[in-house]
Amino acid sequence: MRADYIMVGGFLGAGKTTVLLRLADHLTAAGRRVGLITNDQSVGLVDTALVEARGFPVQEITGGCFCCRFNSLTAAAARLTADTRPDVFLAEPVGSCTDLRASVQYPLRRLYGDAYRIAPLSVLVDPLRALRVLGVEPGKAFSPKVRYVFSKQLEEAEVIVINKIDAIDALRRRRLQEALQAMFPAAEIHAVSARTGDGLDRWFARVSGADSDSRPAPDLDYEEYADGEALLGWFNGTFSVESGAPADGNRLLVDLAHAIRSRLHAGDIEIAHCKMTLTPDDGVGDLAVLNLVGTDRDPEMSHRLDEALVGGELIVNLRAEGDPAALHEAVSTSLAQVAREAGARVAPVHTEHFRPAKPSPTYRMATVEG
Repeated sequence: MRADYIMVGGFLGAGKTTVLLRLADHLTAAGRRVGLITNDQSVGLVDTALVEARGFPVQEITGGCFCCRFNSLTAAAARLTADTRPDVFLAEPVGSCTDLRASVQYPLRRLYGDAYRIAPLSVLVDPLRALRVLGVEPGKAFSPKVRYVFSKQLEEAEVIVINKIDAIDALRRRRLQEALQAMFPAAEIHAVSARTGDGLDRWFARVSGADSDSRPAPDLDYEEYADGEALLGWFNGTFSVESGAPADGNRLLVDLAHAIRSRLHAGDIEIAHCKMTLTPDDGVGDLAVLNLVGTDRDPEMSHRLDEALVGGELIVNLRAEGDPAALHEAVSTSLAQVAREAGARVAPVHTEHFRPAKPSPTYRMATVEG
């Protein structure tokens, strides 16, 4: 039997990892074996740490988007098959990636159609960001070339999923749905909340066991796409944390997020997504998780440590429209300040900051057939 391949795209900060973990739980409860594939431009992913903490088998593809690492994608699926034989693969591409129909879905269908049933492509949106980027509401958004990437992600979607509907009222939700339907009439619109579970069952039913359609992939200007991606700075960092006395690890994450936000705001740098995890050395199963998805938004803790922290590992993934060196400086300076105030010692294990390279897909097939 063919395994289902369900890919969920969407811009940075849309909530893809949380939604995919919800879907993984749903499928597991239905008796299906699930494997996840995470993706980033570099190593040291919060997403992979979250999936591993939940006990799901996971493979991590780094060094580029699925489109540019297609052979790594199929190799990751093969490794998961050898280890756990999943019935369903859940794949989360990089949040700055688009052209997934032409560079991932159609090559998989044409080259590996006997092994995988390709589900409809879902693209998640954060409603507050989408209202601004699409011009429905005023407010700070990204520059035009970054907005080009955002819009192209939505244009290729078979299913647009408005996530975080618990964060907006009914009027704003209706205005966003109407705008999305007018701009992207070929897509189905679903509204969900990964936090409360509202609307998830309907969307799960739509993508589970279904086949993607065969309409041509949208045209894409790869120069403009590359320019848009290159405007985004990337920072990945892994740090060891030690405290002479038990410290509040949850407070450390929140204070760090506020300090980073303040420094980037002063530099007029718009945050796309800042994700952090803090894992205690001696806390089996204990994990703190924080998300910050805008320079004018508040950080949110989705998981909190149950006990005070003595030592642990901190992972910071920051993506923003700005100079990567400025991101590195903001994280390093903020972390030193927060650690000093908390009486903790922090040492870098691995840090990296860069702009994504120009995308160069392994395959690009504008249609399923030719």
